[in-house]
Amino acid sequence: MNYYVYLIKSKKKNNITFTYVGYTNNLIDRIKKHNSGKGAKFTRGKKWTLIYYEIYSNKIDAMRREYNLKKDRKLRNFIKKKIS
Repeated sequence: MNYYVYLIKSKKKNNITFTYVGYTNNLIDRIKKHNSGKGAKFTRGKKWTLIYYEIYSNKIDAMRREYNLKKDRKLRNFIKKKIS
C-alpha cells in the first residue's frame, strides 16, 4: 500500500495563502474530505487545491516526511513559489 505526503493551499479574500501538509493512503478521497469540511480542523471552511505530493511505500516514512515538511517553512514556501 502506498502512502502520500501532500501539500495543499488555499487563498483568502485578502490574498493570504494558507498551506497544509498531511499524509494519507488515499489522496483523492483526502482532498475531497478537506474541501467538504470533514478534514483537519484547520482546513475546514476553505477551498483547497493540491499543489504537491510525494509517494512512500510505508506509513513510517510518510509520517517522518510529513513531520519534516510541517516544520520546514522554507521548503514549504519554496515548493509553493515553484508550483504556483
